[in-house]
Amino acid sequence: MSAARAVLALEDGTVWEGTTYGAEGLAGGEVVFHTSMTGYQEILTDPSYHGQLVAMTAPQIGNTGVNEQDDESGRPHVRGFIAREFSRRVSNYRATRSLHEYMGHHGIVGIHDIDTRALTRHLREAGCQRGVLVSGRELGGMDTAALVSAAAAVPRMLDLDPVREVTTARRYEFRGDSGADEWQPAVRGIGQGPTLAVVDCGTKRNILRSFRGHGARVLVFPADAGAEALREAAPDGLLLTNGPGDPTTTAYVVDTIRELLGQLPMLGICLGHQLLALALGATTYKLPFGHHGANHPVQNLATGRIEITSQNHNYAVDAESAEAAGFEITHRSLFDGTVQGMRHRKLGLYSVQYHPEAAPGPHDSAYLWDEFLDLVGGRIA
Repeated sequence: MSAARAVLALEDGTVWEGTTYGAEGLAGGEVVFHTSMTGYQEILTDPSYHGQLVAMTAPQIGNTGVNEQDDESGRPHVRGFIAREFSRRVSNYRATRSLHEYMGHHGIVGIHDIDTRALTRHLREAGCQRGVLVSGRELGGMDTAALVSAAAAVPRMLDLDPVREVTTARRYEFRGDSGADEWQPAVRGIGQGPTLAVVDCGTKRNILRSFRGHGARVLVFPADAGAEALREAAPDGLLLTNGPGDPTTTAYVVDTIRELLGQLPMLGICLGHQLLALALGATTYKLPFGHHGANHPVQNLATGRIEITSQNHNYAVDAESAEAAGFEITHRSLFDGTVQGMRHRKLGLYSVQYHPEAAPGPHDSAYLWDEFLDLVGGRIA
């Protein structure tokens, strides 16, 4: 394992020096911090993190290694990975290789031996930052000024359309019985329920597994498939998935939603939640440092119950504009009061900002699958 020097530089001039882990090279992107203590393989392969540099707040990451079962997509999407300490040993019966080997194989630049508490506090106070992570030969003679300039030159999310980079290239039916999904146990009666059309903005496999596990037939479409292609499949409901980036850059999905409003029930998750809001004329805004973690408390306003949720988003729906568009706010964050769930009873729309399918957890919100399938079945409360 390399002990070479690595540097993380932010656009505001802040610099951290540490040790290389994983691949050597240069990686640029938005820097976000994530508060989960585990689930790092799912984070690395979650398309919602496409192009980002993710800092873990847990003090040690990597001790359970990597396996072939826990990927949330076909490849990693995180561009750089940051930790206080990446484990130098692997101790888990499911592991087939170390995190260091996995990151090196996939070209994920890593840094550890830095003060991630200080980095997290800085991002909380200064807001979301663009940054570069550099190690090995790429670091060369680059001085601090050059590193900071490189960070400031990283494209802003508003100027990108990362959904096109992570969506499926073709329509397919998710059967959960091939490749990395072979380990999933068979579910009796699977595929005998309703047909769901999934607009893949960067879906996680566990979303598809969850609906298939509830008996649904799951048809996955590229994000730019369009309303006509979705109609031809004659689905009973439409699912708008999670994904990366600023929702306002994904206007083609918003147009598709508008064409289908009132024709079938829809569920939006994370980015899909934001796109549903935009389709009805509500607005979104960027959070100071986003929500990234598996320990976010959310209140269900109908029951008063508190759910611990998994979240990964830098944008939120404006509550006032959502209510003006006809949405009922169903869930709120107990951290900052942001909108975490909405429902439009007349149009049969339901959305949540968090991830009810969270792998490895928590699973407090798993009831949402049944609620949406009830809605798909025409039993709208």
